[in-house]
Amino acid sequence: GIASVVVGHPLDTVKTRLQAGQGYGNTLKCFLTVYRNESVTGFFKGMSFPMATTGLYSSVVFGVFSSTQRFLSQLRHGDAAAAPSLADMTVASSVAGFISVAIGTPVDLVKIRLQMQTQPYSKANVKLKPTAPGSPVYRGPIHCFWTILQKEGVAGIYRGTVAMLLRDVPGYCVYFIPYAVFCDWATPEGCISPSPFSVWLAGGVAGAISWGLCTPMDVVKSRLQADGVYLNQYKGTLDCILQSYQNEGLKVFFRGLTVNTVRGFPSSAAMFLGYELSLKAMKRGQNETNP
Repeated sequence: GIASVVVGHPLDTVKTRLQAGQGYGNTLKCFLTVYRNESVTGFFKGMSFPMATTGLYSSVVFGVFSSTQRFLSQLRHGDAAAAPSLADMTVASSVAGFISVAIGTPVDLVKIRLQMQTQPYSKANVKLKPTAPGSPVYRGPIHCFWTILQKEGVAGIYRGTVAMLLRDVPGYCVYFIPYAVFCDWATPEGCISPSPFSVWLAGGVAGAISWGLCTPMDVVKSRLQADGVYLNQYKGTLDCILQSYQNEGLKVFFRGLTVNTVRGFPSSAAMFLGYELSLKAMKRGQNETNP
């Protein structure tokens, strides 16, 4: 999880600014604008909170996915180690996506609020918030979390949950299933497990596919969670979809598609490689301890 955050966060910042921000234009212009205005550190805004929580989040996602697969294999075939079917992987992926939202929504909310709080303030009515236009609202991730909790309550911390469910439940299906398929395809006959390069490649391809396909709902989620730094514009997921479509047309839901897809490859490749290598290291340690 940490490997994924470190590799993918700079592009995640660009993606968020493109989806929820104003005046950034295309991906290259967004890169240059962030760099000119905020230097290199601008690309790493909001990274500390995902870094601190990614261990819990990633262990829940991968743990729920693996455990659900084993449970279904035991239930259907009488052997937890039996190869899961496509239906088993689909159910396990959906369950992992559903459970992950409980942890992932507050983390994403804090990350996006910190990434977006330097946005130029373009609204006419500035009386709703005392904060000066374009000035920082939050001092850091903890201050951001407590400020949202105090002002908006628990519902505020889980703002964008519906959009995140609509993104992550199908998103994890097109994340884990392509990964498993590509790993099987890349593993030579007679080998128990794929090589590190195969894991890296399969994870990268799965990430690119998943993030690319989930971009429309990712746009909605980003806009909902960024909303509230200065003003509250959207009443909910459906309102966000309708307002975005009415104001900017269908193309708005594909904002950040390129950077989302490009970012999906290295961040997911790092995630799956770290996961598989960690498992191998721990299993080796267990075998050495218990010969």
